[in-house]
Parts: sequence; structure tokens; C-alpha cells
Amino acid sequence: MDQRIIVAGLGNPGLKYSRTYHNCGFMVLEILAQRHNFSLKKIKFKALTAEINFAGKKVLFIQPSTYMNRSGESIRAVVDFYKIPLANLLIIYDDVDIEIGKIRIRPWGSAGSHNGMRSIIEHLNSDQFPRIRVGIGPQPENIDIIQHVMSNVPTDQQKILFDALHKAADAVEIILKDDLDLAMNRLNGI
Repeated sequence: MDQRIIVAGLGNPGLKYSRTYHNCGFMVLEILAQRHNFSLKKIKFKALTAEINFAGKKVLFIQPSTYMNRSGESIRAVVDFYKIPLANLLIIYDDVDIEIGKIRIRPWGSAGSHNGMRSIIEHLNSDQFPRIRVGIGPQPENIDIIQHVMSNVPTDQQKILFDALHKAADAVEIILKDDLDLAMNRLNGI
């Protein structure tokens, strides 16, 4: 059994989606790529991938290219190929139920209202894997959830979200260097 760690950031491929709320997972991986000098260029598992050694561990970063609602196809392919335990899978995604600027780290949980997570849980037949949720809520009262998550982040919220994305990247690093509990204790809800 391969003991690498898979870190997946969720989003939608293409420039038109690159700065939408729904692409928080992709944006966190971009921050990590800048910090650790790697690029997500290799196409494998219906995703852009990069593999690095981090804190003595093999880490595969992936951005599924299946579009959000079919993220489970890509995640299932990589989990099956490497035969990793689900505890070695970390998913990063946006969450409208969390206030913008805050992150939540959990060892497992439901999909909530997130279709990308629903797809992953259905494809893996389990919700027993860690995740980092980046807050993008609350959605404005005058638009529906799809319009909200697919809209570009407005100027007045960019710094707040930018700070949260960096906190999420910090959480990934803490999880990889130390463990999930330490990341939860340091960063949950801030």
C-alpha cells in the first residue's frame, strides 16, 4: 500500500471560473504551489497534478478537471490507483454555510449543500476523510446559491477571502508536517 497523501483542491477549470467563490480549493493549491515551487501541470486522474516531497512525505496535489459536480470521478481514480486509506486524503473547498474569512477543518463529515463534496462522498461510498472548508457565506438574500458560488469575488471581499485562503494553505502545511488535530486547534474558526 502506498502511503502518499493526496491533497485535492476543488473548483472548476477555465479562466472564466478562476476567481469565483467556488474555486477556493484551486486557489489554495495555487498559494501552496507558489510557496513550495511546484506547478500543477501533469494531467492524470482527470486532474492537473503535481507530486512533491513535503516534510518527509510524498504528497500529490490535484485539481480535478471534471468540473465541480463531478469531482468524485477524479478523486476516486487517484484513491483507487494509489490504494490510499481515506485518512490520507485531504479535500479543500468553499462553504457557503461558513462566514467569509473563516475556515473549518474537520476529520470527516457530510457534504452539506456542496455538490462537489456530494460527488466525492458518493464515489468513495464514505464521508470519512479530512477536509478544509473555506467560508464564502452568507450568500446575499437577493441571489440563489448557484449565482453566489459562481460569481467573481467582489473587490470589497477579496482581502477577507485572500486571508482565509492563506489560512487554509497554512492548515495544509500543519497537517502535512504535524497532524490534523494541531491544525484544528490552531486554525478552526479563525
